[in-house]
Parts: sequence; C-alpha cells; structure tokens
Amino acid sequence: MASITKRGKYWRAQVRRRGYPTQFRTFDTKALAEAWARQLESEMDRGVFKSREEAERTTFAEALERYWNEVGSKKRFPKLERYRINRWLRHSLSSYFLANLRGADFAKFRDERRAAGKAENTIRLDLALVSHLFEVARKEWGMEGLANPLKNIRKPSGSKERDRRLRADEYERIAEELAFSGNPWIRPMFDMAIETSLRQGMLCKLQWDWVDLPARVIRIPIEYRMTGNKVVPPALPLSTKAVRVLEALPRTDDPRIFPTSQNALILVWKRTLRNLEISDLRWHDLRHEAASRLFERGLNVMEVAAITGHKSLNMLRRYTHLNPEDLALRLG
Repeated sequence: MASITKRGKYWRAQVRRRGYPTQFRTFDTKALAEAWARQLESEMDRGVFKSREEAERTTFAEALERYWNEVGSKKRFPKLERYRINRWLRHSLSSYFLANLRGADFAKFRDERRAAGKAENTIRLDLALVSHLFEVARKEWGMEGLANPLKNIRKPSGSKERDRRLRADEYERIAEELAFSGNPWIRPMFDMAIETSLRQGMLCKLQWDWVDLPARVIRIPIEYRMTGNKVVPPALPLSTKAVRVLEALPRTDDPRIFPTSQNALILVWKRTLRNLEISDLRWHDLRHEAASRLFERGLNVMEVAAITGHKSLNMLRRYTHLNPEDLALRLG
C-alpha cells in the first residue's frame, strides 16, 4: 500500500513493493500524489513497471550536455550538432525534467519555429536531435521507463523543393555587381559554383595543392569529402571555363584557392542581391543551376552524378530543372 504524507505545503507519496526499488515523489496536492501512487502500483501488479526516478531528476539541459559528451561530439561533423544543442539550451524547455516533457511541448516549439519563418528541414533536424536523445536515454542511460514524446507529434516533412535558376540577364548583372564588391574572390567563386556545383563551404576549402590544371581535375582528399547529401567526388573534372577562372586567379601565401571566409561570401552575396533588387535567389540555387546546365550539355545521369556527388537519382532529380524550351528544340 502506498504511503501518502504531508510535509509542509507539499504531499509526499512513497511506494514500496517487494522486488522493486522504493519509489517516492513530492506533489502539490494529495490527489496528485494518490494518482501517481496508484499508477505505479498498477504497473507493478501487471509486471510492466519501469523506474522513472532517473528521468524525474534529470533536466533536459543536463541530458543535452550528456548527449553532447557521449554522442554529439563524436560525430564526424559535430559543429552543427553543438549549434542545435546550444539553441535548445537557450529554450525554456531546457529547465524541465525529462519525465515532464510532453509531445505538446515540442509541437508548440515546432509551430513557433514555423511562425518565425524557419525552414521545415531546420525544424525537422532540431526535433530529430531531441528524439535521438530520448532514445539514447531510454536504451543506454537506465531510463527504460522514459517515453519518447517526439513519437506522438507530426514531424516536418523536410525542405520544400526549389526550382530557382538564373533568369535572363541575371548572370551578367550579378557578375558585374560582384566584380565591384570590394572582395576580389567572390566574383570567381560565383563562376566556380556554376561550373562545378560545389557548395559555398567546399569552395572556401579548396586548395591549390589539389588542382591538376593539365588534367583539368581537382582531386579532393577523403577527409574533405563529407558524407550523406554533402558528399563531393574524389576527383572533380573542370570545364574549360573553370580552368580559365583558376588560371586568372592570383596566388597568395594562403594555400586556399579562395582565401576568404564563408561569412564574407554570404555578406557580399546578400548585399549584391539587395542592390539588384533580387529577392528570391539563394547561393545554393547555383548548385541547381550547375546540375541543370550539365544535363543541358548532354551529360547522362551517371556523368552528372560524378560531378555533383549525388548518390541517389531522386536527390539529383531535385537539383535538376531543365528549361522546357530547350527540351522542345531537342525534340525537333
């Protein structure tokens, strides 16, 4: 039989049963204490009881830091994981105990992020981190009785497919504006993004030691190729225009081809679009432009994938947007 006692303003419930660890918890009212005790006794009677003690005394913030130390920091690219964890640590839910977090709490977080205009995939990744944290806690941290509240809510489906390509005269206008940006590296990076399909982060990492101009190839070391959807090929073939861009670049003491930062690139890009009053173009759309142009040059699927680094046909399809006018001409 459970023991319910009053201690000052609060009620303390204690459940003792042979074969189970003693369970106790403090509540604001006697009714809550009795309900909690009845639930535990019922679970013990049915043989399905699992202790929630650890989950009831571990805050979400403490769990996030433990997750970082044991899981997140050991991932191949932990920087983004740490960024998401820090975002959760700033949220009001971080002070809650794990056992008190509900699906409704995370559904509210999802809806607030949507209202703030955040991308669906960004929200999905934030929630996926927490879901994995709960699974690790349940399976490896001795919190078998902890339910995963993320299983009870609707997840964002991911990013919406974009089909934005450069429109008539946009290339010329953007190229001219970038040439007078004050940063001499952004203009050639613009051309290299279109010619190679490389992302901005990889463009900033390219080194002269990797370049074989006579063979028209950039050989990328394995530690820079990344994984998943961020993969790049081990040997990137260069178009004639890409070779011309590289040949025209000055050499510096920096081993990188483009000795500038990704942040500088983003700032110049945003200012350029603002000056040109172009509101719906992103730098990443240049990757879509590159993949589409490769197909328009007559390359087949395997050849394009060898340049873009896509592992699946479905993902490559998302990055390819052929002009229907060009297709009509090819049909004859």
